[in-house]
This record gives sequence, C-alpha cells and structure tokens, in this order.
Amino acid sequence: MKISRRRKVHRYLNFFCNNYGFRQPYQVLIDGTFCYAALKNKFNIREQTPKYMDGDVKLLTTQCVIQESANLGHSIYGATVIVKQFATHRCGHTMPVPGSICLESMLGVNNPNRYIIATQDKELQTVVRRIPGTPLLYLHQRAPTLEQPSAASLRMARINSNEKFGVSKTDKDTLTNLKQKKFGVTEPEEQKKRKKKKGGPNPLSCKKKKSATKKETVPTNKKKRKRLKVSKHMREHWASLVKEELASKRNSVASKKN
Repeated sequence: MKISRRRKVHRYLNFFCNNYGFRQPYQVLIDGTFCYAALKNKFNIREQTPKYMDGDVKLLTTQCVIQESANLGHSIYGATVIVKQFATHRCGHTMPVPGSICLESMLGVNNPNRYIIATQDKELQTVVRRIPGTPLLYLHQRAPTLEQPSAASLRMARINSNEKFGVSKTDKDTLTNLKQKKFGVTEPEEQKKRKKKKGGPNPLSCKKKKSATKKETVPTNKKKRKRLKVSKHMREHWASLVKEELASKRNSVASKKN
C-alpha cells in the first residue's frame, strides 16, 4: 500500500478514535454485497483488511445478512460461503429482514457499539453517512477504501469538543463576579456601532461643471501675418543703403539750387 493511502487511513481512524472512542480490535460489520465484490475482485477479506487498517480487526456479520445471501440462490453461492466464515452478531430480529435494514438497526442513532460498516450497497452507504461516528469501508475494484469522516461525524465531533473544552455560561459568570469582588475589574461595555451616514459623492472625483457665462468663441477666417526674422547684419546693410540714397538726393537738390 502506498504511503499516502496509509497516512489517510491512519488519519481517519485517529479521528474516530479521538472523537468517538474507537479502539482495537475494530469491529467491522460485513454484508453480502461486500463479500460478493471481494470474491469478484479476488480480495481476501480476512487477510487484507487487518493489513489495510494496520491493526487488529474483528470481522462480524448478522444472521439476517447470511439468510439474505442464501435466499438469493446459486448466483452468489461463493459470497454466501464467505459471509458464513465470519462471527455472527446477534441482531435481535426474530424474523429475517433485509441485510441493509438489519445493519441500520445495529447502528441505531449514534452507533454506540462503534461498528465499521463494510458494504457496496449505495442506499446503505447514504444511511451510514447520516449517522455520526460511523466509518464506511468499501472496495474500489481490488483496493479497500475507508471513506473520510462524513459531514454528520465532523459536525458532532465539533459540538462535543466545544462542550468539553469550551467555557460554560455559569463558569463565565462566576469568573466575572470574582474579578469584580477581588480586583474590582469591570468588563467594558460594548460600544454601539455608529451607523454611517449616507454622504454625497466625493467632490475630488467629480468633474467640474462648465460655466454658462463663458461666451463661445466664434472662429474667424482672418489670416495671421507671418513675420519674417531678418538677421542683424542685413538690417545694418539696408540702413546704410537708405542713408546713402538720402544723402545723394540732398546733394542733387543743393546743386540745383546753386
């Protein structure tokens, strides 16, 4: 068996041992469907079940299960031979009932006798999962499989642990009274939570409204005059030419007067 499967089996069995008082040898109640699947898949129940659980196992069945297997006839004769090999537990039924009903009555409300149910019957498996503290064993082809604790088993284990280790109301009241008398310690009153007022939107996240007073700009078709940049030496050259032209005009005017 692989290490991971072995660890799972140990973890599940430890859960039932710690929370529901299971001890070795584990009592395994077997029905005809489990024996038929074991015969079909060549699984030796007597040898391989203790190896799988890594502990002492007591294999049990009831007279109702044996009678049901015998009534089904020659088709499951081998399963009937196998189921007759196990110790027969008294079920208290004067008249034989179907095996699933018999095993369900053996479990009761909370499985006080700490049975492990070995079955391939789907209806009986659903019943077993509803009863807290009941492990379920079935065959997956040739491999035995102990199912993980059901929701009912986990819920009841949680309730029992809270009752065991939790502080009761009376103990809590006595502790508060002792604190007040000896040390004068008073527990702070629970502050009422203030209801948050509904506020408006964050002004920083809102967009600014467009002002209505602004006039809409009218597009104009006027062309802007482009100014040409002239270098300094060109401006000086043009100024000197203008001065020379003016001087020549003045000289010509003066000569005409004379």
